[in-house]
Amino acid sequence: MAAELHVELVAADRSVWSGEATLVVARTTSGDIGVMPGHQPLLGVLESGPVTIRTSDGATVIAAVHGGFISFADDKLSLLAEIAELADEIDVKRAERALERAKSDTDAASERRAEVRLRAVAVR
Repeated sequence: MAAELHVELVAADRSVWSGEATLVVARTTSGDIGVMPGHQPLLGVLESGPVTIRTSDGATVIAAVHGGFISFADDKLSLLAEIAELADEIDVKRAERALERAKSDTDAASERRAEVRLRAVAVR
């Protein structure tokens, strides 16, 4: 069994993160899933939620992901997201304002995106 897996986190508009990892945790339509080297091949639909990547050097990368697909085979994991941003890139004040705006507009989709962004920042 390999000691690490290659991870590509790609949004519709850019490559968000790429590197070697020992564990990736993501939310799918079937529930949360953890993928480690040697995992069975999989293909799933991503739900909005934080993605946690434990890098090979022991660091943790958190990203807010909104929809997309997850694919794993031959120790290569692809996360193809509609929207994704690293927790370090998220402007907390802006996300809080977006959450308040979404609540007042009763926009459930925007509210969910803002909540996921704030959860990703809180986890880092």
